[in-house]
Amino acid sequence: MSNDHTHVQEFFSGRAAGWDRRFPDDGPAYAAAVSEMGLGEGDRVLDAGCGTGRALASLRAAVGSSGTVIGADLTSAMLEAATQAGRDGEGALLLADVTALPLRTESLDAVFAAGLIAHLPEPRENLRELARVVRPGGTLALFHPIGRAALAARQGRQLTPDDLRAEAKLGPLLARSGWRMRSYVDEPGYFLALAVREP
Repeated sequence: MSNDHTHVQEFFSGRAAGWDRRFPDDGPAYAAAVSEMGLGEGDRVLDAGCGTGRALASLRAAVGSSGTVIGADLTSAMLEAATQAGRDGEGALLLADVTALPLRTESLDAVFAAGLIAHLPEPRENLRELARVVRPGGTLALFHPIGRAALAARQGRQLTPDDLRAEAKLGPLLARSGWRMRSYVDEPGYFLALAVREP
């Protein structure tokens, strides 16, 4: 995949208005994934590739009123849908490319990323950029509200060994990007890989 994000923006721009209606039952999975991150009062967290902001309420609840929640997305239409849904009240929405974040080094405690890894043009370098903005010991959550096999079936494709979310691929990829995988769950209704930012 190239660094030209035009196709990603076109894909999501055309679907933004109806995105939440397509996946109306994902809320509990998002909340469960956020709870597994172990966020605390006052923490600073980024929802990388936040889309319509479905994780923002759970992230806000986890970090409390003294915490910082930022939702960053490449597609303005997705952020507009988040605003229309009232989710801009849960955190700051930022039109930004998560592969080159306008954030200070080690300024965050955690990053939540739902469905993001498949859209990263250079996964190793892009995950390294997420590591850059997180303090050592901070958390990365790579999440999807359905598991790998269910997602492949939904998309009409077969799972292959080179799937980036496969545990055997993801662990080494994270390790080369400044992260250490802490836990891995891939069930039909839930995918969550948690990693810790290495010093």
